[in-house]
Amino acid sequence: MPAAVSHLLTRQSHRGPKAPAVKVLEDVTFERGRAHEICGNARRTMAFAVGQAMVGNILWIRPSWAPGRLNPEGFMRFVDPGRIIMATPKRPEDLLWCTEEALRAGVIPLIVADLPGPPGLTAVRRLHLAAETGAELSAAPPLGLLLTPDKGGAPGVETRWSMRAAHVDTKAEAWVLDRVRARTSPEKRFYIKGLKEGFALTDGPVSDALAR
Repeated sequence: MPAAVSHLLTRQSHRGPKAPAVKVLEDVTFERGRAHEICGNARRTMAFAVGQAMVGNILWIRPSWAPGRLNPEGFMRFVDPGRIIMATPKRPEDLLWCTEEALRAGVIPLIVADLPGPPGLTAVRRLHLAAETGAELSAAPPLGLLLTPDKGGAPGVETRWSMRAAHVDTKAEAWVLDRVRARTSPEKRFYIKGLKEGFALTDGPVSDALAR
């Protein structure tokens, strides 16, 4: 009679090899198969920079009642507008539902949820689980970005970033990016300058460089 086999529950993941994180800039990375938060007045710019570092389509989910709309002329330096798929739910509860279902499907590599406010802990946990399920179904595990206004504050996110504009009149484009929260990295501030096709890190504020 064959010996009984015991299956022990552990905290170790049973998924295959971990996919490489998405690298936007040096030390600015986003792990796939997880949900991350970007807040601040330049949060959408950062989302497009993440898209620039990836391949494939981008599903952009935003409320149908939100004022304004994305202007291709403003983001085509980062990504081809043809990569963007827009979804505009009419009910608030459908924003996170669409995000969760898109992550779970594992078909689109980057899911951006442009939200009116930070979701709660339960919703974020559901997004993580959905992204993990999508990762099991896809060779390119999905990455979820939650764009939230002001200082954000969604609990349980893998990382939280704050991006704000620091342009110097019309002389130069500049931003300040803060890594506010990360499970495996300390808080850190990055200074960024604009380029013709994206942006790059600088040693300090662009205004200081112009003054020298």
